[in-house]
Amino acid sequence: MSSSETSRVAFVPETAFGLWFLRTAIWEHHVLRVAINDLKRLVDTTLPEAPVIVDVGCGQGQSFRLLGKAFGPGRIIGVDFHEPSLVEAQEAARACLQDDGWTGEIELLHGDCARLPLPDASADIVFCHQTFHHLVEQGRSLDEFRRVLKPGGVLLFAESTDAYIKSWVIRLLFRHPMHVQKSANGYLDMIHDAGFTFGLQNVSMPYLWWSRAADFGLLERLGLHRPLPGKRRETLVNVAATKVS
Repeated sequence: MSSSETSRVAFVPETAFGLWFLRTAIWEHHVLRVAINDLKRLVDTTLPEAPVIVDVGCGQGQSFRLLGKAFGPGRIIGVDFHEPSLVEAQEAARACLQDDGWTGEIELLHGDCARLPLPDASADIVFCHQTFHHLVEQGRSLDEFRRVLKPGGVLLFAESTDAYIKSWVIRLLFRHPMHVQKSANGYLDMIHDAGFTFGLQNVSMPYLWWSRAADFGLLERLGLHRPLPGKRRETLVNVAATKVS
């Protein structure tokens, strides 16, 4: 990406705390691993053997090993705009490739989700985990996800909603473009309108302890509050959506 192209990218830099947190075991085991397992469960279409996975906003690469275990990819292409994170991702990729049981390839690309440096119909899966709420050009990014997917390819989308991103704890510790944050239904409508199809069986709205930034689930653990689906402000939405041919 040239310097002139870089200057056109709408980019909200993460805080030092945020970059540190993405390297923690809490992130990997309680956020990333749980989301990948849930997304795999939501897929009801037949995936090809050794699929090509594009990990948009791959960050520091903690997803690579988990995606390998879940989907057995022949190739993972990690794309991120933050170059220091890509340096960390290179180390994560090297560690995967040194495992005896790892059979795929990992490629890292510096790029913008709204202008993916990939050819049309080149991926079987686009994996977008906790990336979308960082993106300013969300509509254009979804168009790009659809463009690089093969016909019948799957978008694995896991995201925090505005109810979470706009909570005081998250606003204090992290940085996000606040004007683009959406509800769970807002994200689902956007994905549908971008040319993807999914049913109720392809969607989940987990209510995990870390996603309740007001009290981190403390009141529920004490038996003082038990919010029910349909009666609560959803904080997470996961969907396995198929590209409409």
